[in-house]
Amino acid sequence: MSLLVIAFTSKSYLDVSATPRQLIPPPPMIDRMDFGYSEAIADIMWIRTLQDFDYCDQEIAERVCKNNSWLFKMLDAITDLSPKFRMPYAAGALALTIIITDIDGATAIFDKGVRAFPNDWPISYRAAYHYMYEVKDNKRAAELLIQAGKNGAPPWVFTLAGRLYSDAGNLELAESVLQDMIQTKQDPVLIKRLQDKIQSLKKNQ
Repeated sequence: MSLLVIAFTSKSYLDVSATPRQLIPPPPMIDRMDFGYSEAIADIMWIRTLQDFDYCDQEIAERVCKNNSWLFKMLDAITDLSPKFRMPYAAGALALTIIITDIDGATAIFDKGVRAFPNDWPISYRAAYHYMYEVKDNKRAAELLIQAGKNGAPPWVFTLAGRLYSDAGNLELAESVLQDMIQTKQDPVLIKRLQDKIQSLKKNQ
């Protein structure tokens, strides 16, 4: 494992001091090169990813990152190496959708998370927010809310699922996700970014 650890942590591979912050993504099919240390490598990569949760390698608009971002590639590799590692789905996908707005990347990680943790209602609940706000697929958002409700989410999610075809339903879901993030002490950067998005949603009503 030592050679792989050196590769992932060395200055030449992931250089946080590079100008202008050129971070190199993991190699393709890294899960086939783990030599039996997939969990350890996933942990190292997750720690590295946390250092640059807000990194956007190609910004195409203000706070909108080009799809297939560095953050997505890191999270995708981590979840390939350790499919039952919950945090990359629960927090990583949220960072993709809220902080850097890599929509396709967030969709892929949320979908992987819902498949890996079908009974984990917070993941389904957050995925519903993503599908409603970013993908504009209220039908899928409603399905995810119902799935969350069947696995322990507050009963009102069923009512909200039926209201997703109105602007009021959209805003209600966004605000409820924000409250969940505040109560579970999510990263303040995530909370601030979601608050900004909610204010934008209110202005456009």
